[in-house]
Amino acid sequence: MSEGERKSAEGYGTTGHSWDGIEEWNNPLPRWWLWVFYITVIWGIGYTIAYPAWPLVDRATSGLLGYSTRDQVVERIAEAEARNAGLHEQLAVADLSEVTANAELVNYAVRAGAAVFRNNCSQCHGAGADGLRMGSGYPNLLDDDWLWGGTVERIAYTVRHGIRNEQSDDAHWSEMPAFGRDELLGETEIAQVVHYVRQLAGLEHDPALSGPGEEIFLNECSACHMEDGTGDPEQGAPNLADAIWLYGGSVEDLTETVANARFGVMPAWSEEYRAGGGLDDAEVNAVAVYVHRLGGGE
Repeated sequence: MSEGERKSAEGYGTTGHSWDGIEEWNNPLPRWWLWVFYITVIWGIGYTIAYPAWPLVDRATSGLLGYSTRDQVVERIAEAEARNAGLHEQLAVADLSEVTANAELVNYAVRAGAAVFRNNCSQCHGAGADGLRMGSGYPNLLDDDWLWGGTVERIAYTVRHGIRNEQSDDAHWSEMPAFGRDELLGETEIAQVVHYVRQLAGLEHDPALSGPGEEIFLNECSACHMEDGTGDPEQGAPNLADAIWLYGGSVEDLTETVANARFGVMPAWSEEYRAGGGLDDAEVNAVAVYVHRLGGGE
């Protein structure tokens, strides 16, 4: 008996499909498969009743068991905070110049500071803190070039109060004149001082321009950048002699800087200035210790 004859004898029908005389048998699904399918349907209905499942406008159904992974995370964070409460309180009032004497406190500060940095600072300075890869204007925190000082205390002050913002009256503040936009220097004079600055940094320059540019620099720029171009952290005036550039050191970039000036802003991160979203004293100190230990701290 052929397969077709056997199925006909057993009462199998066809789907009604036919192609070039070829028909399709309407084979029933195996009984075990159907039972597994029915069980999964029942299990799925039970799951949506017992656990959060159906999305609503502003939340999901809570389920009869009231299970919440978010609540579990909150509980675990609270447990961790309770375990570290003592260290957190110590760090909040610690003399940062002496933190390194306490190995346990340093370990906590570095780990907590790394979390603070990833959540609040990496958007501008980059996940690896090498901010220049994010684009011009974002400081690299891995080198030893600091606009406002790189001691752990100075870093903490910068984090707490920020730079050129309207939140803190104690924010670092400095403003470079726009020598071109405000018509303080002509185009030729700007070109001359740009090439002199490149000479200070040991970069390729035009001696015919850098020569007269020295006098312009001494008259217009040295009050902030010092006569040798090494800058002044008290004023946030960058070192122009180390070939490390926040906004680029090409002739075009330096011309733009001298002509129109730069005015980077960093927010004040202390909770005193950022209601509901700032850092407490321990978090400020923690991220300062973390940044300082990345390798470029003074």
